[in-house]
Amino acid sequence: MAKARTVPHSPTADHLNLAAVCRDLDEWPRSWMGFPEDISPGEQIVATFRPFLVHLVGLPLSQNTVRTHVDNLWRLGGELIRDLHDTPSLRKRPIAALVFEAVEEGGPLLYHGDSEAEQRSFDSTCRKLRRFLEQQPH
Repeated sequence: MAKARTVPHSPTADHLNLAAVCRDLDEWPRSWMGFPEDISPGEQIVATFRPFLVHLVGLPLSQNTVRTHVDNLWRLGGELIRDLHDTPSLRKRPIAALVFEAVEEGGPLLYHGDSEAEQRSFDSTCRKLRRFLEQQPH
């Protein structure tokens, strides 16, 4: 049986794939918003997620797997905005640091999690994001 070849992705192709997989990425901050002051941190969360999302679409993963990671990242962003509401002093901290701290131990407990399988999937995405962030230059 012939071995499947992988075709390297160009940055432009990755961005096009990201747009196809995550059409509403720019709307995420509004979807998380509880108050107008949530827009700026939401935009910063998306900016922190975007390189990881581009990385994901460049991996040889099925579209369903990528979609699951995208959905889990959307949930993580919502959890982070909820944390900002619960602990207003967090708003003074850099968002990139809050994202890393949230995934450092595998990810937060989902506030609206329905099952253990859902939490495991979410934790898997958080671990993958943590490994990606650890490899980035600081």
